[in-house]
Amino acid sequence: QVVFALNQTLLQQESLRAGSFQIPYTTEDLIKHYNCGDLSSIIFNHDTSQVPNFINATLPAHERITAQEIDSYFRQELIYKRNERMGRRVKDLLDEYPDKSFFFAFGAGHFMGNNTVIDVLRREGYEVEHTPAGQAI
Repeated sequence: QVVFALNQTLLQQESLRAGSFQIPYTTEDLIKHYNCGDLSSIIFNHDTSQVPNFINATLPAHERITAQEIDSYFRQELIYKRNERMGRRVKDLLDEYPDKSFFFAFGAGHFMGNNTVIDVLRREGYEVEHTPAGQAI
């Protein structure tokens, strides 16, 4: 699986460099949607947007199964479990020190797709509000 994942990643990078494959959004698009709090937009609605996409229709059936297994593993280990850990850490601090103020900073990856840090905190009963760029806290 590791060799397969490396090969697929290299093929994807070679396609990007050759111009035969393009990402459907730019870094500026990501920044704009993030700053506007538009975390449910199509850009931020892909669970695997942080990791290479190994699944494509041109793969033979046996390789497609491998790609799906790797994609599932990445989604579970690198996204869902990570966000669950981060959300629980925030919750634990808030519960342990209810009279203190906190400022938590996360990378945009913690807000993409499903099962985000925000989702974890909301499931725990916390109210989470977006503060637009430039607005005083």
